[in-house]
Amino acid sequence: ISEHRLIRRAEFNPAVKKYWLLSGLWICIVTVAGIPLIPIWWIFGMYFTGRYLARLECLLTEQSLIVRKGIFVRVEKTVPLDKITDLGMVQGPIMRYLNIEKVTVETAGQSSQGALIGLYGIKDAAEFRDAVLAQRDSLRLVAGSSPGPELLEEETGGIHDVLISIRDSLSRIETVMASSKASDE
Repeated sequence: ISEHRLIRRAEFNPAVKKYWLLSGLWICIVTVAGIPLIPIWWIFGMYFTGRYLARLECLLTEQSLIVRKGIFVRVEKTVPLDKITDLGMVQGPIMRYLNIEKVTVETAGQSSQGALIGLYGIKDAAEFRDAVLAQRDSLRLVAGSSPGPELLEEETGGIHDVLISIRDSLSRIETVMASSKASDE
C-alpha cells in the first residue's frame, strides 16, 4: 500500500457468514451423505466463516485493487486498475434476503473460466464498484489511453495510409507476375 495512496477500504457485511453457513448446509443436504455432518458443519462453520471474514480485505489504491483472504493459505491478489474490464454484481434469492451481493472482477486477458476475483458481502457494493471504475477511468484519462476523436483520426489516418501502400504494392506485384506469365507462354 505504501507504493500507492489508499483510496478506499471495502467493508464487509457480517450477514455474509450466514450466507456461507447456509451454502454449506445446502451442500450437506443435497449430497445426502452430508446430512449426518450438518451439526459438525454448523459448529465448525460458524468458527471458520468468522475467521475467514476477519481476514478478508479489499483495498482500492490509486493504481490497483488489492484483495487478501484465507485462513490456512493466505492469498493476495493485486490487480492493476488498467487491466480491469468489468466489475459485475450478482445477487441470488438468498443473497437478496440477507442483503448481500457478490462483486466479480474481470480483467483483460483472463481465461474464460469466470471472474478473476469474487467478493461476497461488500457493504454498499454498488458504490464500491463505481469507485473502482471511476478510479480506473481517471487513470486512463491521465495516461491518455482513452483517446479523443482527434487522436482516433490521427491513428486511423496512419493505418489508412499503410493499407493504401500495401494495396499499391500488391498491384505492382500482380502486374509483374502477369507480365512474367505472359512472356513464359
